[in-house]
Amino acid sequence: MTSILTALVPVFLVILLGVVLRRLLLKKADHWIALEQLTYFVLFPALLLVSAVKADLRGVSVLEVVGAMLGAILIMTAGLLAVRPLLTRSMALSGPAFTSLFQGATRWNTYIALAVAGGLYGAAGVTVAAVALVAMIPAVNVVCVIVLARYAGTAHATPRFIASQLVRNPFIWSCAAGALLNGFAIPVPAVVVEFGDILGRASLALGLLVVGGGLALDRLRELKPVVFLTLFLKLAVKPAVAVGLGLAFGLRGTELAVLAIVCAVPSAPNGYVLARQMGGDAPLLAEMLTVQIIGAALTLPVVLALVGLLPA
Repeated sequence: MTSILTALVPVFLVILLGVVLRRLLLKKADHWIALEQLTYFVLFPALLLVSAVKADLRGVSVLEVVGAMLGAILIMTAGLLAVRPLLTRSMALSGPAFTSLFQGATRWNTYIALAVAGGLYGAAGVTVAAVALVAMIPAVNVVCVIVLARYAGTAHATPRFIASQLVRNPFIWSCAAGALLNGFAIPVPAVVVEFGDILGRASLALGLLVVGGGLALDRLRELKPVVFLTLFLKLAVKPAVAVGLGLAFGLRGTELAVLAIVCAVPSAPNGYVLARQMGGDAPLLAEMLTVQIIGAALTLPVVLALVGLLPA
């Protein structure tokens, strides 16, 4: 537990620093928009690209990790769509509100996931996380775009529209480019790798600061029940489903722990951007993201401690 807290506390301290900076130093929204765009379009894609290029996949159970990740997404998606009529009646959820519930329960914060995986397991943890992200990023974006188009009602989920959303996502093409370079053993000049490494190291700190700067703490006075439902689904149900699938696929040790990390971190801030673009309930999703950040500070150590008790 001590090693888990040692890895997690710095991550949440950087997020807390983002909260402080938003209130004391970088008070203008334009500052944070610029930092978010820099991280989203330049720094973090560089980290994903270099991580995929450098990943030594010989020691990773790629098919099992990918299978567990995609399985968790499909199970969560099927479950949420199945109970949507019940949730609509019992919680008076509108279509846009349901899409926020869906994104809040299925997405994950890549910045936090990689920071925690790297802090606990070093390069091996980042490698496993990168494999998981290559599989999950395209899949979850396709599903979320379809759900938003269907239930937010402002766009049609045509193949062309879905393709345009995917092409515009820098995480997807950076993962794909890195996977191709690695898979075909295409040599990359050392100076280019080092350049990407420098950008990548900057991305985690800046990304965590942006997460803290975006927390909607002023909206926590009157939270709706759906916010707590999403909290439970994201921080408890999804990691339980993923770990169960990982065990069924034979994953153990670092691979199982990183699988748990990726699925137990809070949802993704870029879901808020997609909600605004496609007519989802963006303010509700902001509340969910804020509560999940706070909740994950308590649940992540518990999830990792429980995984550590499983037989190797």
